Amino acid sequence: MTRHASKIRRSAHRCARAALYGVLCIGVAEAAAAAANGGATQPLASIRGAAQTFVRSQMPAGQSDIVITVAGLDPRLRLAHCAAPLQASLLSGMRMQAQVSVAVGCHQGAHWTIYVPVTVQSRIRVWALRTPEVQGARLTAGDVAPETRLVGGLPVGYLTDPAQLGHASLRQSLPAGAVLTSEDLLPDFMVRQGEQVTMVAAVDGIEVRAAGLALQNGRQGALIRVQNATSSKVVQGVVESDRVVDVSP
Repeated sequence: MTRHASKIRRSAHRCARAALYGVLCIGVAEAAAAAANGGATQPLASIRGAAQTFVRSQMPAGQSDIVITVAGLDPRLRLAHCAAPLQASLLSGMRMQAQVSVAVGCHQGAHWTIYVPVTVQSRIRVWALRTPEVQGARLTAGDVAPETRLVGGLPVGYLTDPAQLGHASLRQSLPAGAVLTSEDLLPDFMVRQGEQVTMVAAVDGIEVRAAGLALQNGRQGALIRVQNATSSKVVQGVVESDRVVDVSP
């Protein structure tokens, strides 16, 4: 085995070990060859920076309290210097989540791709229980305390307004300090079968209201069937509030 082939093989083994930690190298032979020939290598900081910039670009507008942490790369990696800006993307079929691997690659002057582990967290204001509470408990604003915490992923599903507590009960018992999410709260029934309801439809900014009859019980946010009191037509709508159903097309 030549000295050059030996270096390529050792580089391949290094990338195989790196894959165990979530970093996969593609185009190993070319990268190793560039290093063996004394060619310029790609700064690892630029690879991590490309992954961070890509993830940041995928965040919702106006979300300033998002913390993006990029995993360190094996300092022994030697990748040929890229003649063009690095390209970053998610694997096909993957979506952005709390922990994701970002494919960072070079496709000009050199051809390699590595997958960089990235963690997404959000620093948000949450509401935590002051004392333990049992299943079915009716909470008030006095039962929770505001806290700022770093949570995994985007700030989705957390209780943001204590006023929501007035229309729900606890789905399950929770200990003191538990952070409340929408999954912890069971919304009250806002509509009962046989009740008169207001049907609301909004089209092109114009809102139309009509009287209707609820054909099902419905909690806030539930999809139920209602009957138009005038035409007797049965449609589906989402329970918006007390005896109000949104039937917008």
